[in-house]
Amino acid sequence: MTENSYEVEILNDQTFRIFKGIYNDFRSKAISEYKFELEPLDYEGFINAVEQGYLKCIVLKENNIPTAFLVYANSVSEAIELNMIHCLGTEDETTKQKLLIEKFLELTDAERQNKVVSYPMIGHQSVFTADIARYGFKFIGLAVLRFVMGNASSERILENMKLPEKEEGYKLVCYNDEFKNDAIKLVHEAFKDTQDAIYDTRYKSIEGVTDIINKITENIYGDFLPEATSVLLYNEKPCGFAFANITGGKIANIPLVAIDKNHRGKGLSSVLLNRTVKIMVDWTKLRRKELSEVNVTTETNNYKALKMYRKTGFREDYCYPQAYLLPKRKK
Repeated sequence: MTENSYEVEILNDQTFRIFKGIYNDFRSKAISEYKFELEPLDYEGFINAVEQGYLKCIVLKENNIPTAFLVYANSVSEAIELNMIHCLGTEDETTKQKLLIEKFLELTDAERQNKVVSYPMIGHQSVFTADIARYGFKFIGLAVLRFVMGNASSERILENMKLPEKEEGYKLVCYNDEFKNDAIKLVHEAFKDTQDAIYDTRYKSIEGVTDIINKITENIYGDFLPEATSVLLYNEKPCGFAFANITGGKIANIPLVAIDKNHRGKGLSSVLLNRTVKIMVDWTKLRRKELSEVNVTTETNNYKALKMYRKTGFREDYCYPQAYLLPKRKK
């Protein structure tokens, strides 16, 4: 029996043609095995993204045939984003993943002096958790929760949700661009010392949070919904935000809920969340927008957030390990 011969290299124009088969195998499993909400780029779109430098792809060839690949990006944020590891079948999967990770670490060695590596191990990728831990990766558990439109139980919970009485001076309004600078400062203060800032270091700086808020409000992360984005004012000054967008198709997302530290402990996050979800439920019932669900993501050990989402009608769908590798520089 002939022993397999593995070769690992950067995807290049000489490999594009023979790479198509394994990439389309990944596309066929993206939703079922990797929990993608939408279909990923088609083959031509993916190759174009690689050629333009938006994505980088490492290919493992087995007897000169591509049977595994790793995709990452290092030019879109302050982190190196390891997006995906996919193997054709499960034969010798651990060895292939090991070779890809080692090549990735070699290629990103200089950048990792100052950048964290972020790797959401969604779906089947979670089987690699123990293996990549050997390279120094650490993990945060993340839970994805969904509010399903038309689910009688969830809509009843939302409708009957007991909210705290708003004290004098508080008012709920929808988002407009006048609130952007306040949102940036508030989100920075709210998230700079949280687990989110470990694997998305943008939360640690005003410049980084500016990038996050701009990408939400300028439709980079999906179609922004200013009417459904709730802003809590206290004496006409913003003290809380619940952002909302449509990430694609009929799926809505709440990417951020944040409250100024001076206004916490009053249940005001629930007030923001309730307004945002109710607006999207009403839109769906009135057929103003055709939404199938609203989803959120939070840490599995953030019990206050989990309780808040459950009280609003959300239910856990699945959990996954968010892996991260800290910069190599000495602290």
